[in-house]
Order: sequence, then structure tokens, then C-alpha cells
Amino acid sequence: MAERLGPLLVIAGPTATGKTAAAVALAEHFDGELIGADSVQVYRDFDIGSAKPGRDELGPVAHHLIDVVNPDQEIDAADYARRADEAIAATRARGRLPIVVGGTGLWIRALVRGLVDLPPVDASIRRTLEEAVETEGAPALHERLAKVDSLTAAAVHPNDALRIVRALEVYEQTGTALGMLRAEHALGEPRYATAFVVLDMDREAHASVVESRMEHMIHAGWIEEVRGIRARWGDEVRPLGSVGYREILGHLRDGVPIAETLRQIRKATRVYAKRQRTWFKGEPGVSWRSERSALLEPEGLERIARDLRL
Repeated sequence: MAERLGPLLVIAGPTATGKTAAAVALAEHFDGELIGADSVQVYRDFDIGSAKPGRDELGPVAHHLIDVVNPDQEIDAADYARRADEAIAATRARGRLPIVVGGTGLWIRALVRGLVDLPPVDASIRRTLEEAVETEGAPALHERLAKVDSLTAAAVHPNDALRIVRALEVYEQTGTALGMLRAEHALGEPRYATAFVVLDMDREAHASVVESRMEHMIHAGWIEEVRGIRARWGDEVRPLGSVGYREILGHLRDGVPIAETLRQIRKATRVYAKRQRTWFKGEPGVSWRSERSALLEPEGLERIARDLRL
């Protein structure tokens, strides 16, 4: 067995649970730098709606892998893991602790444990599935996916045609659900010696935080941000399909009333947070924290130091 890289601290969890604030405080305590693991914050121009941290929130703490890709460029889990490996190595070379922070579970798994060995794309199968998306719609294929791969279906939005097609493609090629392959892979030996913390909170409290954050984003110019993204990059860039951005795009392009748009964002955020919780419950060796403050108390800090052997 190859020697593990490390140590590495991961702060993950559902959206709007205070991950960044906790990671900043931990970076100040442990002399660390942050490595983003957010599939929207990685894009330039997607600032307000992704809750991308600014210098006022970060203070002197360095934050890598935000604002590194243009919206019309592709980045997948393999690309992310490669970039994160480089950022982690550079952070460690400076004598600091790398702290991965974000809620994109597949990216974090790819970094910590590597990627599942999957068959290459079968052009014929993919073409057939993509034609089915065009004729039947992504939600119909999502229903098909749920019957053969409930784990992946639970973690993928019904409109995420790209991931739905890939999961169905893998099932047709191998006869095994992608979710099962990933679950088995997650039980393997990690690449990094990792302390993995997932932040969460009471559902009622979380709903209140989501509501407050959404109102703040709207007042901060979220709609204007999406209008500017459309003008510069068009409507088809992938991150415009993410939670919140997708709904505001509908408001601007299709005339959906703002009240209905906000209702849709609340619902989409709840669904997304549920998928994130489901994903992280499948990760081995995770330590769950319901209160961010507990993570930063002496006992919590001592436990992290002990897990990382600092």
C-alpha cells in the first residue's frame, strides 16, 4: 500500500452551514491555508450567489481554487483533484496546514480517495441517452436512473442531464450502479491522512439561515450579477444551472415572477442540502458537528490536532 499523503483537514457539509467561517478560524489557529471544494465558487464572475468569500471574510488567510476557471470552461472531479493536489503541496511547502473547505462531495472524495475506475465513454450509448434527454427531458431519465441507481439519483438534481447520462451510461456498460461503485470505492484506503469534519445544523435553524442569506444575496445584487453573466457568457454556461442561479435565470429569461423565483430557490436549496447530507453520510470516518462553535472550543481543537497528529 502506498504511503498516505497528509495531514489534511476537510471541513465539509450542506450549503449555508458556516463552513467558510469555521475554516478561516481553524486556519488562524493552526496556521493553515484554505483549498476550495465548491463547484460554483471555482468559476469567475459567480460571486454573490455562490457565497464566494471576500477579503473581508478571509482576512489574512489564503484561499485557493476560487476564481480559477472561466464560466465557459469545463472542470470535473479529476481536474479539481489535480489542481487541489498542487495547491496542497504548495501550502505544505510553506509550512502551513492545508484545509479543504466546501460542499461538493464528489470533488472532495476524488481528492481524498481518488476516482473510481470507470469504463471510457461509449459514444453510441451516450448518443442514445442524449437523444432521450432531448425527446423525453432530463427528469424522465432521472426517474429511469432512480430505478437502477438510487444512490446516484438521490445525489443528482433531476435537471442535471450531464450527470444523469453518465450514471446511466456506466450502468448500461457495467451492469452495476455508479452509486454502488462509488460506495465501494469510498471504503478503500484514502490518499491523504485526513481529519474529515462535516458541519450541519437543526433543519429549522438551517431554513432560517438559508432565508436570511438569500435575502442578503438579492439585496447585494444577485439578479444584476446574473444579468451581467448572461451578457458576457450567454445562457448556456454550466454554472448557470446551479442552485439559485438557475432560478434567477428563469426570472430574467422567462419572466418568472420574483416571488415565485424566491420560492423556487428555497425549495431547490432544501433539496440540494438533503442531497449533500445523503452524500456525506456515505463517507467513512466522518465526524459530524451540529454547532460550529463546538468545533472551535478547546476540546474540538484538541480533537482535530489529535486526529491530524499535530
